[in-house]
Amino acid sequence: MFDSLKKKLQNIRTKFASNIEEAATVQPAVEQPAPPPTVEPAPPPVITPAPPLPGKSLAPPAAREEKREDPTFFNRLKILVREREILLQEKDIEEPLMELEMVLLENDVALPVTDEIIARMKKDLVGRHRKIGASVDDLVVATLRSALCGVLGDGLDLRDYIREHERPVKILFTGVNGTGKTTTVAKVGHYLQKNGFTVVIGAGDTFRAGAIEQIRTHADRLDIKVIQHQAGADPSAVLFDAVQYAKAHEIDVVLADTAGRFHNRANLMNQLEKIRRVMKPDLVVYVDEAVAGNDAVIRAGEFNRAVGTDAVVLTKADMDSKGGAAISVAHTVGKPILFLGTGQGYDDIMPFTPRTVVDELLGGEA
Repeated sequence: MFDSLKKKLQNIRTKFASNIEEAATVQPAVEQPAPPPTVEPAPPPVITPAPPLPGKSLAPPAAREEKREDPTFFNRLKILVREREILLQEKDIEEPLMELEMVLLENDVALPVTDEIIARMKKDLVGRHRKIGASVDDLVVATLRSALCGVLGDGLDLRDYIREHERPVKILFTGVNGTGKTTTVAKVGHYLQKNGFTVVIGAGDTFRAGAIEQIRTHADRLDIKVIQHQAGADPSAVLFDAVQYAKAHEIDVVLADTAGRFHNRANLMNQLEKIRRVMKPDLVVYVDEAVAGNDAVIRAGEFNRAVGTDAVVLTKADMDSKGGAAISVAHTVGKPILFLGTGQGYDDIMPFTPRTVVDELLGGEA
């Protein structure tokens, strides 16, 4: 997943580290003052001891304090190297920053998000004293991790959300045609079952031929109850009945499937607005394909403006070598990514945890 971006970020890390090391060798470092030179004391005068008194010993006192050694030149040098600092300037990292910008754009990271990542990197690196004794790569990875996590936000744990809200929690799935929305509804249902929640599905896609049969097939395999009407029925009525069923049977979560639609189809968007008024969902989840890149980011923003969005699911993430949509959507739309679809099976859905995704991109903890 995101292999192209992962490989190129590794190259960028190397470039940053090389430039910072080079700057450290040519820039006078800010060093701690060396201790004053040791002045050897003059030898004490030779005093001839008096003859011992009868019964007295010439042995030295038992608890004689040992003379503390002054640090050697090499020990002092080690201290200085360990404490060396460098004041990074923008010119020191200008070249790798430009390369990072191109890498992000080439991997479908939206321009505003790319600009934000670059700005965060500059703010964290330029004009600050940096210790050079530690690994420079650790410094680069920590800075890049902070910038990426900053644009991805905190994420949303659906399990915690359900536990903290009144039951049934009503989740409405929206999106354009052919992005895997109905399959995603089934995957989320299976995920919730595995985590101890009861689920009912509302077959709100009464428009597309075969949609009711498709969600019914998934639900039968997963042993999930489906509320459905005949094809062509009012989807608002179907989803209203699904909510009433959940209340009557103390079901934890209602998952509402809807017909795929584009934001510029006024009649379908009006229908979606009616569904929202009738169902009163707790979460509106927009579903799109990770492989759509910037198109997914643009569409998510348009849906959010048209009917509102609370979270995003990106399907086909396993087929996306770039990762631009996953990095861009949360920041551009201002809403968290809930899940990534990673395959065809019901278990192939991954909760989106920003820190975990960034660690995957950067090769683990720094």
